[in-house]
Amino acid sequence: MANTQELSRIASQVRRDIVRMVCAAKSGHPGGSLGITDVMTALYFNEMKHDPATWTRSAKGQDAFIISAGHLAPVYYSVLARAGYFPVSELGTLRKFGTRLQGHPCITDALPGVFQSSGSLGQGLSCAAGIALGKKLDGESERVYCLLGDGESEEGQIWEAGMWAAHHKLDNLIAFTDWNGQQIDGRVEDVGGLGDLKAKWDAFGWKTIVTDGHDFDAILAAFEEAGKSEGKPVMILFRSEMGHGVDFMAGTHKWHGKAPNQEQVEEAMKQLDEALGDF
Repeated sequence: MANTQELSRIASQVRRDIVRMVCAAKSGHPGGSLGITDVMTALYFNEMKHDPATWTRSAKGQDAFIISAGHLAPVYYSVLARAGYFPVSELGTLRKFGTRLQGHPCITDALPGVFQSSGSLGQGLSCAAGIALGKKLDGESERVYCLLGDGESEEGQIWEAGMWAAHHKLDNLIAFTDWNGQQIDGRVEDVGGLGDLKAKWDAFGWKTIVTDGHDFDAILAAFEEAGKSEGKPVMILFRSEMGHGVDFMAGTHKWHGKAPNQEQVEEAMKQLDEALGDF
C-alpha cells in the first residue's frame, strides 16, 4: 500500500505515460486522463483489493473496477501496467493495429484487469451495479468501483442505474465522477447542464461525498469514508482539472481528444518527474 509521497511519484510517471502514449498513437484522450490520474493512482496503489497474479474476470475474492468513461483509457492502461497486469512496454502500442490496447478498453483479446468493453458512454454504472449485487448474493465482502465523467452524466442510463443501485442498497458500490466541468464541446454547463450534482445524487438515495481530486490525503479520506457506508451506494465527486500536471493542457476542453506533437511532449516531460522508468 503506497503512502501519499509514493502515490505522488507514481502519478507523475502515469502522466508521463499518458502524454507519450497519445503522442505515439497520434490520437487519444490526454486531457481527462491527466485530470483523473491522482484518483486512479490512489485507487490502484492504495485503496483497492486486487492482485494481478490471481485476477480473473469473475472478480471472485477481489475488488472490481469498471471504467464507464472509456475514453480515459490512457490512464487506465498506465495504472494497470504499472500495477503489474501486463508489461509496461506494451503501453507503446496504444491504438496500433492488432494491439490489446484499443482506443477504448476492449475485452476481445482478454486484456488482464479489464472487466468490460467500454466506449459508448453511460453504460458502466449499470455493469458495476450488477457486479455489486452479484457479490452481495454470493456473500462476498469485496467492493465494486466505477469511474464516470461529468459530461457522461448527461446520459439517462446513468440515472436509471443510480435508482436501481439505491433500491437494492448496494453499499458495496463506490462510484466516482471526474468533476472537471469540461467535455469535448466545451464547458459541461454550456452543453447539457448538470446543475448541483451532489443534490442530484443525494436525491437518488446515494451517499454523496465531494472532495479535491488532486490532494492524496483528501482522496484517501474520501475512499475511507465511502467504505463505511451502510445501506447506500456511494458517489464521490472529485473536483478535478482537465489536463492537470501539464500547464498548456490544464483547464481546457481543447485537449479532451487531441494528441500532442513531439515538441509538446518534450515540454510536458520537463514538468513531470520520471519515477518508475519510461516505457
